[in-house]
Amino acid sequence: MAVKLRLRRMGKKNQPIYKVVAADSRAPRDGKFLEAIGLYNPLTDPATIDIKEDRALYWLGVGAQPTETVKNILSKKGILLRNDLTKQGLSEAEVNSKFEAWSKLNEAKAGSGKKQTKAGAKEGTASVKEQPKEVTEVKSTTSDENPA
Repeated sequence: MAVKLRLRRMGKKNQPIYKVVAADSRAPRDGKFLEAIGLYNPLTDPATIDIKEDRALYWLGVGAQPTETVKNILSKKGILLRNDLTKQGLSEAEVNSKFEAWSKLNEAKAGSGKKQTKAGAKEGTASVKEQPKEVTEVKSTTSDENPA
């Protein structure tokens, strides 16, 4: 039996909420699943991701294949990094230290992106608008002008 980590759609019309589940690859999208390992809500800003890390690592360890979207979600949470580090044979302490360094780096990246204010964003777009545009003349060719 091939197991996939994928999303199971829930919620109302135009208000989706997804469960991250481990399911047989032959089962339908919203059908039978083996275990629910988390929730994903794309409507909030930023998207809410709540995943049981130990269960996700278990399913990845026994060979479950994540879908593209679930792979992106697990990557954002750092679960794929932990899985790769444990596959390399690193000790738990080394895995935790590398994960902490990665999470600090991600927080720094996220913090620097949010520091830009609306005024700064408007100034950036204004400078682009003020730049003169170069107009290049394209000579149109017709069959009369170009002898063959």
